[in-house]
Amino acid sequence: MIIEGAHVVTVTGEEYPDGHVVVDGNRITAVGPGRPERGDHTVVDGRGCLLTPGFVNTHNHLFQWVTRGLAADNTLFEWLTALYPVWAGIDEHAVHTSASGALSQLALTGCTTASDHHYLFPRDGGDVLGAGIRAAQDVGLRFHATRGSMNLGQRDGGLPPDHVTEDLDAIMAASEAAIDRWHDPSPDAMLRVALAPCSPFSVTGDLMRVSAELARARGVLLHTHLAETIDEEDFCRERFGCSPLDYVEGLGWTGDDVWFAHGIHFDDDGVKKVGATRTGVAHCPSSNARLGAGIARTRDLRDAGARVGLGVDGAASNEAGSLLEEVRHAVLFARAVGGPTALSVRDGLELATMGGAAVLGRAGEIGSIEPGKLADLALWRIDGLGHADVHDPVAALVLGAPPPLDLLLVDGKPVVEQGRVVTVDTEAIARECTAVHRTLLEKAS
Repeated sequence: MIIEGAHVVTVTGEEYPDGHVVVDGNRITAVGPGRPERGDHTVVDGRGCLLTPGFVNTHNHLFQWVTRGLAADNTLFEWLTALYPVWAGIDEHAVHTSASGALSQLALTGCTTASDHHYLFPRDGGDVLGAGIRAAQDVGLRFHATRGSMNLGQRDGGLPPDHVTEDLDAIMAASEAAIDRWHDPSPDAMLRVALAPCSPFSVTGDLMRVSAELARARGVLLHTHLAETIDEEDFCRERFGCSPLDYVEGLGWTGDDVWFAHGIHFDDDGVKKVGATRTGVAHCPSSNARLGAGIARTRDLRDAGARVGLGVDGAASNEAGSLLEEVRHAVLFARAVGGPTALSVRDGLELATMGGAAVLGRAGEIGSIEPGKLADLALWRIDGLGHADVHDPVAALVLGAPPPLDLLLVDGKPVVEQGRVVTVDTEAIARECTAVHRTLLEKAS
């Protein structure tokens, strides 16, 4: 395939206003200005379009897609308390349906690689982790599934109800089984696995410690929520006598194989520590704003050396589920607190692409348009009313209205064409999502 005539943004510094990209199989083989020799390649006319790397979503809870719109005006701890009884009713079918809807929406907003933090495993729910993985395979996105966990229930001073927690030994056995069954370490992997104890207020220190030991023994990454709210800060200082970051650092949870979701409430020393250890942060601006949690210090974290990407977070705290919207919000929120130069529009695009690739340990494979990298590409139409006279095509994408997505390639294969997901029936998924939503509310009533 040759995509030609588009404004090509490589995210490595080069841009080609009338450029081309050549794809052979699942790899990019050439990038440059003008038209290449066509040979027997299929040609895609990219005139009037902006071509970017596919976006990388570094934090999500796919099962939440079917519980959108609940507890819409609550704080994080209030929101969790209201939703745990609803989530307790999920099962394999509910998760497959929810993940299919969330991943389809991600694809329509430019996402080619998605990470899911699944931490809820009802005792009679079936293979809920596998259900999310099957949905990603159906939609066709590159997928990083995390085997999450909660073992600190209310009776032991945690936030989750006891009936949605698991035993530590069961968690570790399931975590090792997930790595054995699903993790693919190969350079062009469509599926990888990480371990992800949920948060300081829902897991024990023992679980954090042994999860880190297992992950490092098996060569997989580590993920958890951290420094999302002031409530979490207060919880950790009261229970552990230190900040959330100091707490998890003492359990082995910093380094280039770790990434935190949110990372809003780091002080100056915390920012330096995250940067010095090359720990990753999944910045989720829309969810953070929806829950009133605050604004992450994105510029400071990047300057300190942290790996920073974007995440939509769970759809129960970000009903849009749009990764493109996170690019816009990351730029606007950073400027709202740090001035107009805090993040440029190209910084925002980098967060969604190379930043996310670095967070997931895949900067050598995805995240930029370079020969040898995987063919994960998004072709945005910007010659319509909403964008045609915007001087800078990247500003049109980041600051303008969401443009139509003409083509989304994942591993060289079309997932979206002319604004429509071509791999699954999204209308049927929407109907099933509605049915599952109603069933979960009935179960919880």
